[in-house]
Amino acid sequence: MTHDDITADAVSGPGGTPPGPSAVPPATADTDAESTGRDTAPSPADAALPPELAPAALTLFGDRLDLAAAYAELLATDGVVRGLIGPREAPRIWDRHLLNCAAVAERIPSGATVLDVGSGAGLPGLVLAIARPDLTVTLIEPLARRTSFLIEVVERLGLAKSVRVFRGRADEAASGSSGREPISGDVVTARAVAPLDRLAGWSLPLAVRGGRLLALKGSSAAAEIEEYADVVARLGGGEPAVQLCGVGVIDPPTTVVEIVRERMVGQARPAAKKRARGGRSRRG
Repeated sequence: MTHDDITADAVSGPGGTPPGPSAVPPATADTDAESTGRDTAPSPADAALPPELAPAALTLFGDRLDLAAAYAELLATDGVVRGLIGPREAPRIWDRHLLNCAAVAERIPSGATVLDVGSGAGLPGLVLAIARPDLTVTLIEPLARRTSFLIEVVERLGLAKSVRVFRGRADEAASGSSGREPISGDVVTARAVAPLDRLAGWSLPLAVRGGRLLALKGSSAAAEIEEYADVVARLGGGEPAVQLCGVGVIDPPTTVVEIVRERMVGQARPAAKKRARGGRSRRG
């Protein structure tokens, strides 16, 4: 999942698709090759673990490295064909995506419940579920074609006992819309979803008090903290801190903005309709 791929759907909010089951047929390899300029369909060889990254991969995934490799292959093949991963990203899946996401596991306590906002192709949520079988992970994603892919991957990797897919926006997950119970977790993760002010507004309501948001960021982390620290405080978050994950394991380490939810700030409620005399609502 590239930064541009995710943010294209987050410009106007944390998703614009109504929740509910949906199945979207995948595009064909021929169509994808024509639209992306590829001469051939994606190959599983694109997902091969580079030898120089093998020590880091073994450190981060341990005895679940084969499971991570199976996920990498799905990303490099079905993920590319269905438009969740750019074709140029396939050869860089390990260093740019899987290892980058897996390093964040060091900031997550044992046995935690994790909610992954704007999960897309499952980054970082599915990677964390693979690296840390002790976690319970919910992948929150509003777009049908992405949730369809996520459901299939969870089943094919045998992760259904620890991973669920929630189709809907972050605010819908937090409030419990469409007859569903509100959900919350110890840790909320997000990668390249939105600037910190909007991301905190969507994600902090999903964290329990004392829980935390782990936002994977790049070089913009410090600047975003300086610009949006006041907004984060109004939303009930503590002082944002930059954490470097995977130091000594991956180069460069993963940059994470960590925010603890210190206060429970209620969400704004819609204004009540004015009532006319006799107790009946006025019609506009």
